[in-house]
This record gives sequence, structure tokens and C-alpha cells, in this order.
Amino acid sequence: MSPSPDSLTLDAVAGNTVSAPPPRRLTVAIVGATGAVGAELIDQLERRHFPVGELRLLASPRSAGKGLTFRGNPVVVQALSEDAFDGVDVAFFSAGASISRQYGPVAAAKGALVVDNSSAFRMAEDVPLIVPEVNAHAARAEHRLIANPNCVAAVAVMALGPLHRETPIRRVFAATYQAASGAGAAAMEELRASTAAYLEGRPYTPQVLPHPYAFNLFSHNAAMDPQTGYNGEEQKVMDELRKLLEAPQLRIGITCVRVPVLRAHAIALTVEFETPLAAARAREILAGAPGVRLVDDAVANHYPMPVEASGRDEVLVGRIRQDLGDPSGCSLSLFVVGDQLLKGAALNAIQIAETVVRR
Repeated sequence: MSPSPDSLTLDAVAGNTVSAPPPRRLTVAIVGATGAVGAELIDQLERRHFPVGELRLLASPRSAGKGLTFRGNPVVVQALSEDAFDGVDVAFFSAGASISRQYGPVAAAKGALVVDNSSAFRMAEDVPLIVPEVNAHAARAEHRLIANPNCVAAVAVMALGPLHRETPIRRVFAATYQAASGAGAAAMEELRASTAAYLEGRPYTPQVLPHPYAFNLFSHNAAMDPQTGYNGEEQKVMDELRKLLEAPQLRIGITCVRVPVLRAHAIALTVEFETPLAAARAREILAGAPGVRLVDDAVANHYPMPVEASGRDEVLVGRIRQDLGDPSGCSLSLFVVGDQLLKGAALNAIQIAETVVRR
């Protein structure tokens, strides 16, 4: 059987096609391996054929000894420690900001590329915040610590980035419909349990989120700033979109809401551009944007939905229309849905590592 094109390279001197050397196998660590994002990281490493030679699954001492599976083989979870990063090439962190602040610099100092999924380093000037389809140029080989964006920012920028390249964005208005997955595996289980209790007429006391979740929605449960009236989730999205789009003065207003959906965040966006942008041109741009799937069927009233975005790598974009509140033609409204555990977290983290490793 002939070798596949991916396994071949062209010898520039002799003009002969020869087999390329296989990629170097890497020692990879996942911090927070037993959480919802940790499980997706393991799956993405396997599904995307990341060149893993050794996988170290790290978690709290109470999870140490638990057995997980990678490529059909058992892997025992280890207790997180500084020594666990000896010899690690790539370390994915998904265990919260305090853990990242404590161990992220340690892993980087030991030579690992650290891709951090928490908020710990996102706004640090010397730490790139990356969505590869939008700003891969900002991640360079010398960066040993790279931040993965907030899930809403990561999903939204997949639509905003390509349009921003066409004509700069002047202002963004956003409202989010955020799934339980954004609050972790325990919140997803609380939604299941509380829904079952509601349907059976049984009382249910919330344990993870501050309000009843079944058949309800409420303002995002991040801490509120009493001076601005914005919660921490909203502030993250505003700050991170400015950094991702390299538009520090971008005007953004946002309201973040938790809805009773297991996976996939949805975002309603109204975007004002510096120059007029027709809805037809926006559809054309987004239809060709990497990592985006256009779902925009007005005849069938079929637009992006969490049920269709869940488990998909692509971010779904649709409901693209002129904003009738702006007679200048400079504003569009659209609806964006993406799986929070994938493009909003694990998939994007793996793509960051792939981008840097290839260099």
C-alpha cells in the first residue's frame, strides 16, 4: 500500500519523495483530569491523535488512585504535586484559578508548555490569550504559558473574529444563554436531578447553584460588582474579547444568564461595524470561516440550537440579519451556539498546544 500524503515530504535536494520522520512523542499532563473538562481533554487528545507518549492524569488527593482510560489502556490518576511535572512537555490545567496560580508557573519553569483553562492568567500582559482560528499569531514558541479564554468569549469570537477582519467592530451588545456545563459536572448532575424531581412533583434543594435550575433561568451566578452592576462572568467576557480581537477600546455590553441546558452556550449578538456590512456578505464570510458552521435557514426557521451544537467541534452561527435599529447599515444581529466543553474549553486548549508544537 502506498504511503499517505501526510506521511511524505519532498526532498528539496534530490527531488525524491521520502518518508517524513514521525512526530516526537510527548509527555502530557492534565491537571483536573477527573472533572468535566478533564474528561473532554482526554477524549480530544485521543480523537485528534495528539502525539502523546506518556499521559499523566493529575487531580486532588481524594481522586488519586482512580482509574481512567486513554486509547483503550488504563491510566491511574496521581495526586497533584510539583514533582509530577518533571519531564512533562505539555500541561493542560483545568482545576481552577488557585491551582493554576500555584502550579502553572512550576510546570512552566520545569520546561512544560502550560495551557491554562482558568481565569488566572488571561489578562496578564505577558500571557497570550488564544483562539487559534482568530489570533494564532499571538502564540509563539517562546511562550511557556498560554491562557485559554472564557467559554463565552471563545465561542463568540469565532463569529466576531472573521467579521472584524472584514471591517473593524465598533460596538457589541450581547446576551448569553449559558448551559450547566459551564459550571462543571456537578452542575450538570444538579440539572438532571432537579428536573427529575420537578417532573415527579418532589421538592429539590439546590446544592451547586444558588437558585432552582429545572425549568428556570437566572442571572449568571458569578459574583456581582455592586458599583458597576456587572457580574464576574460579564466582566471576563468584555475584557477577553478586547484582548482576543486586539481592540482595547472596543465598547461591549453584555448580560449573562444561566439556562436549563446541559451543554452548549448560546449568545445573541448585535454588532456595530465601522462601515456598512450586508447580511449576505456576513453569511459568505462566516460560511468560509474555519471552525464555523453556518446554520441560517429562514424558510425552515432553522437556526443554531444547543441540541445540535452539543458534541460538535464547530461553532454554529446563524439568524444573521441587519439591525433595523441602525439605519446606517453598519449593524448586524446574529445568534451563535457552541459546545462549552469543546470549543469553549478542551478543544480550544488542544488546538493551542497543536499550534505551538507544530512550530
